[in-house]
Order: sequence, then structure tokens, then C-alpha cells
Amino acid sequence: MSALPVITAVGGINAAGRTSMHHGFRRMVFEALDAHRQQQTLDSLSALTGLSDRQQLLNATLIRELPEAVRITMASNGHSDAPVTLEMRNLDLPHPLPEGWQVTELNRHRSRVTLPAGAELRAPAASARRVSAAGQLPSGFDPATLYASRNHPRALQMAIYGVSDAFGMLGIPWDQLRGRLAPDEVAMFASNAMAQLDDHGLGGMMRAPSLGQRTTSKQCPLGLGEMTADFINAYVLRSPGGTGGMLGACATFLYNLERAIHAIRNGRARLVVVGTSEAPLVPEVLEGYRAMGALAEDEALAALDGAKQADLRRACRPFSDNCGFTMAESAQFAVVMDDSLALELGADILASVPDVFVHADGAKKSISSPGIGNYLTLGRAASLVRQLLGEDALRNNSVVHAHGTGTPQNRVTESHVLNEVAKAFAIRDWPVAAIKAYVGHSLGSAGGDQLASAAGTFQDGLLPGIATVDHFAADLHDSNLSFSREHRELRPSAALLNSKGFGGNNATAVMLSPDATLDLLRRRHGERALDSWRDRVSGTREAAADYERRALAGETAPDYHFNDGVLSGDDLSITDQDIRLPGWDQALTFRDDPGFDDYR
Repeated sequence: MSALPVITAVGGINAAGRTSMHHGFRRMVFEALDAHRQQQTLDSLSALTGLSDRQQLLNATLIRELPEAVRITMASNGHSDAPVTLEMRNLDLPHPLPEGWQVTELNRHRSRVTLPAGAELRAPAASARRVSAAGQLPSGFDPATLYASRNHPRALQMAIYGVSDAFGMLGIPWDQLRGRLAPDEVAMFASNAMAQLDDHGLGGMMRAPSLGQRTTSKQCPLGLGEMTADFINAYVLRSPGGTGGMLGACATFLYNLERAIHAIRNGRARLVVVGTSEAPLVPEVLEGYRAMGALAEDEALAALDGAKQADLRRACRPFSDNCGFTMAESAQFAVVMDDSLALELGADILASVPDVFVHADGAKKSISSPGIGNYLTLGRAASLVRQLLGEDALRNNSVVHAHGTGTPQNRVTESHVLNEVAKAFAIRDWPVAAIKAYVGHSLGSAGGDQLASAAGTFQDGLLPGIATVDHFAADLHDSNLSFSREHRELRPSAALLNSKGFGGNNATAVMLSPDATLDLLRRRHGERALDSWRDRVSGTREAAADYERRALAGETAPDYHFNDGVLSGDDLSITDQDIRLPGWDQALTFRDDPGFDDYR
């Protein structure tokens, strides 16, 4: 019997705030919250930012104007008509000297340099910014200040914070889990879509020589896309378990989630940490997407409203008349267990993910254009909901978290996918959410933003509206869909998380509510097992509540263990039956694989 993968904690950070305890979700639906939950949301943001004024806290979150520092610098090129003489530091002189340079040493530190006529001259010049909005982490929050970050790229800083936040919500200490699980029963699947392209990663490595700067020993290795998983294994969990990172453009989070789900269902792991951490708000990356025509430019945004200035808070307008997507940064992580382990440990059950479906587009005219793969993923996901929960639950109690980027092409093509599947399964008025309206498009982390939001909907009974639009576009395919600007009170049994990635990377995850999940577990394990779980989960929830109290008081820090618990081969106990590792009570046991029985 296949295990049911259950989500036992979520954690991270994006433009809406901290993910754990559903704070980021509640910032998106802030207007629909009661006074108590509004204050909790504000307290969480205050702990992150250091701000206290209500309006300042709200203004410091979601999509907003980029700081002036995030501006592309272009090179102004030319040639001298006559010799040019200047003074410069001796340390800055190139070696060897270019042909024709005349250098006269003035002192130990400086020299006079004469360049010949016709020499190439290049100087940095700030270009006019055409894109001014992005989904940025809350203003004043800097993950680098929370631990010994040692020039880590920003995405890795965010990953350390995000996975630590997830384990805070889990309420079960990692050392306790290491005492219960063998090393091969744990896995980590995490990555990002764009790797690390800031100055501390691949971006700095590529720019340094042309800028006359020194390439560091960290930029190349720390810039790799799978470093998200590597960092967490080495410095947070200190885990030698299964590892890897899948890349699938905007579907990257769901690709990693698929690996986690299948590892648990196939019995190859019992606990998997899955996630992504994306930090693409780098001038060159923004310019690259802008040059593709993908981003919402200020001038085009203003034209949509017939205004002189763009309304940057409403830059992303999914399923309305729009002009491009809005880039964002985000780190999102989930702790996933098999159902038996979750019940045994008394882990909280936020949801379950029975499967994730992935399909390519097949033959394409343009690598960037959408194709047919998403019809396959969404159709299979809807069919699984029907299989597990029944026809009525699919038709009347499920919702869709659309990819919803805010581009003209996406609104037409994705609405057609959703509408055709809805018609095929006789779903009327299928509720559709598009949370990029609030947090922007975090590329590889977009599916993680959706998962965290769906978990919030299951908890609070609110489905975020698409509040940045004043109407929905006339060219939508929506005969069987339900779009809303207002937040809706809904308690769905299932949510379908949809991703349409660049290059033909499509994924749809099925996410079941806690109630639907417990009903499935009751059928498999019986009521007595659930009663025992309820006795244990109360302690887990209290531990999570203690983390919440400390986080609101600013008394938490990311888990980061540099050079702590490092093992060598001499520390292991190896036999032909198992391998024992210090710090792990359970041995890694060699077992015959029954899949090869037919070959004996």
C-alpha cells in the first residue's frame, strides 16, 4: 500500500512576510481578517522589519517600488581623439600594460598614465529604469544579519532562514528526528531556477574580470543551482541523506515536490524537506527578462490606467488587461512525511499531497510559448481528486491556484486550460486564485508561494481575491471558471496548484485539506490510531506555539552549524549488513531490493 505524503510544516519568507504559522498568507488577505489576526500579522511583520506603525508595516510588504540601488549600469563606450593623461593607483595598473601606454611613477602609490590617441574609453553610466516594481522581502528584513552569513549569496541566506522557519513550525526538534530515522530515510530536494546571480555568486564571478575586480574562491561553487540543498544538508540539518535539486523554470518548486512525493510513496524516504530559494532581483536579471518583453514596464502600466505614473502596488494584474509579470524573491520550504511517521510522531498535519503531475509541451514553435503539456497535468490532477474524494468534492469543493503571471499570453492560455478541464469534468464556477497579484512572480519559488497560500486557505477558510485588478479581461475563457476581486470565504477539500514554466515545463500538484487528509488516514489506520495521534499532536502544537512566541519577540535565529559535527570515514562503523553514523540512533541497513527478485 502506497504511503500518503503529508505536509507537517511550512516555512520561508517572501514579499508578504514569514511563511510559518500562515503569517504571509494572512498579509495577503489582511482586509478580511478579524482584529485579532490582523494584529498577529502586524506583530509578525514588526519582528521582521523593526517597524511598528501599522501603515508603515503594510507599505513595507507585497509588490512595491524597487530601491534606486537596483538599477542596471550600462557601459558608455568611445575612443579618444588625442592622447589622454590621468593619474591612478599603482594597484589598479593592468598587468601586462596595454600596448602604447606610457606610465610614469609619481610615488610608491600612484602613477601618471598617458593613453595613446584612439584608445578605447569605457565608463559606467546609469540607464533610465523602465521597470520599477518587484515583490521584495519586507523592508528592513535582511537574512544576512541573522547568522554568520560570510558573504553567502542572498538566495542561500534566504534558504537558511526559510528552512529554519519551517522546522520552527514543525515543533519536533531535528535531533529527535535523527534519533528516530535512519540516514537513508531522510532526503532533501531543493534548488532554484536562476542559480545565484548576485555579486556573491555566479553574477559576481562573471562580472569581476571586466570590472577589474578579483574573482573570489566562493563565487563559483556557491553560485550553483543545487547549492540550496547542499547548504541545508551541510549547515542546518547536517544530513547525509538523499539529496538533489530539480530545475524546471517557473515549475521548479513543484518539480522538487514531485521528487519528494514519489520518494515517500515508493518507500525510499520517510521524511523529505522540499523547497526553493530564489533571489532574482539583480539589475542584469531584471534587464534580461525586460528585454524578452516579459516584465510589466512602468510606461505600459501607466498606459493601462490612462495615467502619467504607474501604480506600482498594482503592477501584477492576473487575468485582467495587463502588460507583463512582476519579478519577486522568495524562499519556501515544506517538511513532508509519510502518513505513518506523522501519526507516530504526533506531527501536525497541514495538508497532504498525494501526487504532482509533470509534462512537457512536446513540439513547439517558440521555446517561450505555452503548449499542450499543462492540459495533461491539470487533467490528471483533477482526475486524482475525483478518485480520492469523489465527484462532488471535485465539482463543488475544490479550488485552483493558477500560475497567473500577469501577462497577456498567460491570461488567455491558462484560462483556456482551466476552463477546458473544468468543462471536461463538469465543474461549474471553479474558484480561481492568482496570488502573484500580491507577491509577484518568484520564478522557481512560485509553486512554493502557492502551496503556502493553499495551506493558509485550509487553516483560515479564505481564498485570496485578485485585488489588484478592477475588471477581468474580455478575452478570458471563463464559462466554467469563477474569478473574484474579493477574498472569498471557502473551506475547500482540495486545491490544485498549477505552474506553467518557460520552455515547456508544466506541473500541477494535488493538495488535500487537513480534514480530507484525516478522513483518508482514518480509512487506512482506523480511529484508534487517530485518537493516539491527537494525544501526541497537542505537545507538538505547543512547541510550535513556543517558536511563534519567540519569533514575535525577536528571540529566534536561523539554525546554522558551521564546522559542527563533521564526520570522516574513520567515524563510521561499517559491516556487510549496515553502516552506523554518530548522531544517528538508527543504522543505514542494507536490504535486498524486492524489485530485482525476478532476476534471481
